[in-house]
Amino acid sequence: MCATLDREHARLLLDIAHLYWDKDLSQDEIAERLGYSRSTVSRKLTEARRVGIVQVTVAHPIERLMALEEELTSAFGLKQARVTEVSRPFVPGVTPDVARAAAELLVEHCGPRSVIAVSNGRAVAAVVHQMPERTWPTSTVVAMIGSAGESYDLGDGGDVCRNLAMRLGGRYRSLTVPLVFDSLNLARAVRQEDQVATTLELAARSDVALTGIGAVGESTSPLLRKWMTPQVVRECRRRGAVAHVCGHHLDAEGRHVPTALCERTLCMEPERLKGIPFVVGVAAGEEKVTAIRAALRGGYLSALVTDEVTARAVLEGN
Repeated sequence: MCATLDREHARLLLDIAHLYWDKDLSQDEIAERLGYSRSTVSRKLTEARRVGIVQVTVAHPIERLMALEEELTSAFGLKQARVTEVSRPFVPGVTPDVARAAAELLVEHCGPRSVIAVSNGRAVAAVVHQMPERTWPTSTVVAMIGSAGESYDLGDGGDVCRNLAMRLGGRYRSLTVPLVFDSLNLARAVRQEDQVATTLELAARSDVALTGIGAVGESTSPLLRKWMTPQVVRECRRRGAVAHVCGHHLDAEGRHVPTALCERTLCMEPERLKGIPFVVGVAAGEEKVTAIRAALRGGYLSALVTDEVTARAVLEGN
């Protein structure tokens, strides 16, 4: 349509549009500068948009991120996804922005009477640190995995439960037993103890769950690293394990890979994790891409929170 305008008229519209949108002059200022009435300037601006001289584009980085979120939910059947911008300078792993996004999503799905199940790990601890404070005395935070012990100071279950309960002003039930036992018989016996069994049952009946996603291999997360003996590593490789969620190993398609380590690990059964109405998984970083994809393919998550680079890599390999 612009081609049908005579040159002088098109130039006038360009001048007015340039002063208004590029120079940020008001319509009154433009009218005074060019010798027109304010109403004339207003009409010319409207005409400039109508004939295509001015084209308005609504753009923001969040639009790009929202598109990625939609791709993730569509590709993996998620209920929701949250993707954050990559920090500058780049910091690998779960940044405060990723943790904050996960905290905001988690609190959207919680309420004064919610039961919230949590796993261990740095990612989960980072999310808890970003949780807004609430006064929910009837809320309950419950562990769905045992304690990694004093040598693991990167977000152990008891600390995570207690800290989240403090943020919410509610109660908590942790598992004051080891994450991994030396023998299968001992693990089975402890699993039958009343306090342990009732805590795991409460976790399985929770309204919402928060978990990290661990990688297996050279980048095995600290949560299980001290138990990944050469024998366990060989078994995981032989069976194709690439990830662990809530203490259980998964292959690339998200199938549970039972190992000798899993049998000695005290945590909620993987199928019961799938039964929780809303499970938030939080993870980021190149080393976590395969593990994240496995957890998604296995249907363990209702929502994923990650950064843009990780989200693109997860989608590209799907």
